[in-house]
Amino acid sequence: MQTILRGLACSFRQTGSQVLTPNQATKQDLISWLQMSSESQALCSTRKVELSEGSLELKYVTGDLFSCPPDEALAHCISEDIRMGAGIAVMFKKKFKGVERLKEQKKVPGQCAVLAHHGRFIYYLITKKKASQRPTYENLRKSLEDMKSHCLQNNVKRISMPRIGCGLDRLQWNRVAEILIQVFEHTDISITVYSLPKKEETAVMEENMRR
Repeated sequence: MQTILRGLACSFRQTGSQVLTPNQATKQDLISWLQMSSESQALCSTRKVELSEGSLELKYVTGDLFSCPPDEALAHCISEDIRMGAGIAVMFKKKFKGVERLKEQKKVPGQCAVLAHHGRFIYYLITKKKASQRPTYENLRKSLEDMKSHCLQNNVKRISMPRIGCGLDRLQWNRVAEILIQVFEHTDISITVYSLPKKEETAVMEENMRR
């Protein structure tokens, strides 16, 4: 937690129209934010975490992930078998295809497969071996490190993603958010996390489960 708090600019905690400055932020501010429900965080679509000037910016937005700017990279979690048969992975497979190209990369848990698509990169975080399994936080961290390396090598500055690992994979967002911050805190990469409104998210998940 100390790693996350160092240099934290807490623009996510608002009182009326007031936004807390970095010096006003406390450890409890961050803990409270990370432990908020998905629905509560989603309502705060303008809120963000900045670790220091010119470094990681983590933003939360309510809306459709695929409505993000077309030049932003996208990221989500999949299994080594590249099934992509449920959850938001179904939409990635429909929109970006490339299953065979992903398989040819022979990535394993803890690594990240990549597709180039119309001027941007689509990242596939390999967090488990089979679709039926659950991921580990360690594999998630390693796959994010792998993605970060590719971003730095290819001058990727902005990534949009869902709440990775927290849908059907059932990881806890507060822990995932900590890992995201720890991995990217010394970069100038901006990460935007998208959440659908609760009812819409439930409907989408139920529809994907039926496919």
